[in-house]
Amino acid sequence: MKKLSFALTVGAFLASAPLANAVEPAEILSTYADIAEAGYMDSLTTAQTLKSAITSLIEAPSDETLSAAKEAWVAARVPYQQTEAYRFGNVIVDEWEGKVNAWPLDEGLIDYVDTGVYGEESDENAFYAANIIANEKLTIGGREIDATNITPELLQSLHEIDEVEANVATGYHAIEFLLWGQDLNGTGPGAGNRPATDYASGDACTGSNCDRRAAYLVAATDLMISDLEEMVAAWGNNGPARSALGDGKEGLGTILTGLGSLSYGELAGERMRLGLMLHDPEEEQDCFADNTHNSHYYDALGISNVYRGSYTRVDGTVVSGASLSDLVRKMSADLDAEMITKLEATQAAMRVMKDKADSGEMAYDQMIGEGNDKGNAIVQAAIDGLVDQTRTIERIVAAIELNGIEIEGSDSLDNPKAVFQ
Repeated sequence: MKKLSFALTVGAFLASAPLANAVEPAEILSTYADIAEAGYMDSLTTAQTLKSAITSLIEAPSDETLSAAKEAWVAARVPYQQTEAYRFGNVIVDEWEGKVNAWPLDEGLIDYVDTGVYGEESDENAFYAANIIANEKLTIGGREIDATNITPELLQSLHEIDEVEANVATGYHAIEFLLWGQDLNGTGPGAGNRPATDYASGDACTGSNCDRRAAYLVAATDLMISDLEEMVAAWGNNGPARSALGDGKEGLGTILTGLGSLSYGELAGERMRLGLMLHDPEEEQDCFADNTHNSHYYDALGISNVYRGSYTRVDGTVVSGASLSDLVRKMSADLDAEMITKLEATQAAMRVMKDKADSGEMAYDQMIGEGNDKGNAIVQAAIDGLVDQTRTIERIVAAIELNGIEIEGSDSLDNPKAVFQ
């Protein structure tokens, strides 16, 4: 995505009071790091719960154990999505994020697909239909790959192989595909429908290679857990992500870069507006599970958490402290009120989308479907809220007098004609 560089000015009524007379940046950065550590710890804990459910599925495949594993995956997404406000601006997080949350993926790299829908090859990706689960040995592009033993190390070596971003071999979405299978419903009702017997033994096995499919699912889950452990440590005391923030005003730029970039270019643009413009279910993030409405909702909530300096953990406890909101309110109560109002408006629009999907009335991929005026309007309202709150984030950047802040953009918002070229 392109970046938008903002050099903004504000009126005298927003003239910044000296930061020393308001909330100290160090206090805000400490809260910010504490919330990150708690969010990644919750992500780790829920991933470990997912691992337990996957173990039960593999030991005794059934509709019940598969359903429980799916429920655990959906629950694991709740805290993780709230951490995405930390991705942009924090180099350590941005370089790491692709291991756990890369999408979209060419699922034929991993397992069997319906070739009538998916196709059999791609000019852009030699590994488009490699099917690691079905093949112990691969010869692609003159290279031989030994996939006899499906281990975390093998998956790491295959992730984004050939520098093709769609070769996603690890993380939440690889696990999602292995639990749900392809969603072959387009913008119609229904998610992926992988049978539990894809993990059965002997003659009960469907989809072939059930033992290798189980090995892949276990390896991907173990790897995700170890990756999350890395990020928990990075935000702990003296961890590299926490230390990189420093304790001065510059660290506030890191926070606002993350909030603005997720709000605008990533979430409003690449994840929502692009799919709505194309009416393409392949552009929805949690496409196999039809869980995209939740991913978007909790992404937006994560932005609000960071600005307000408060995060409710999965056990109900709250991590909170000095916040950007406190600082902005000291400078201009009106500007802080504006930001809070816009955050709440975005969350309300996201709640309409979430409730519509949770009720079973209309999944997110149906909402973005061509000719669905009602669904399109629901998604567009959430996009509008994200864009609107980004305008206020820009005003806050100017009010604090932060220089060199770059917020991610998106052609879908900034140059829509380019999307169709």
